[in-house]
Amino acid sequence: MPLSEHEQRILAELEESLMRHDPRFAERVRTRTVDQHAGRKCRLAVLGFLAGLAVLVVFYSQSVVLGLVGVALMFGSAVVLEKNLRRLGKASWHDLTRARRSGEQQAGIEHAFDGTREWLRTHLFRRDR
Repeated sequence: MPLSEHEQRILAELEESLMRHDPRFAERVRTRTVDQHAGRKCRLAVLGFLAGLAVLVVFYSQSVVLGLVGVALMFGSAVVLEKNLRRLGKASWHDLTRARRSGEQQAGIEHAFDGTREWLRTHLFRRDR
């Protein structure tokens, strides 16, 4: 839905105010995307998971508490990774389902199994048996 003239004017004023008060932040917001942000967090989560695994392996034999700290670090990193992978995957999933709904092309995993589905129908579910 397009914005009204009043809403466009308010949005322009907000952008101008942001540029005046914090130009560095405004530039970062303008140039970065959600995918870049989520991708960076995924990389950091993988590094955190590996660090937690290293802490677990190295310190578990010496101290169970430090081993549990490693496990907690691994768990927290896995949660952050899963959250950001979902954020990255939402755009792709919406693109696939939008193409399917609009009838432009058949996309996704269903398209990959069409030949198999037809073969199963003709060979396994024959009526002439």
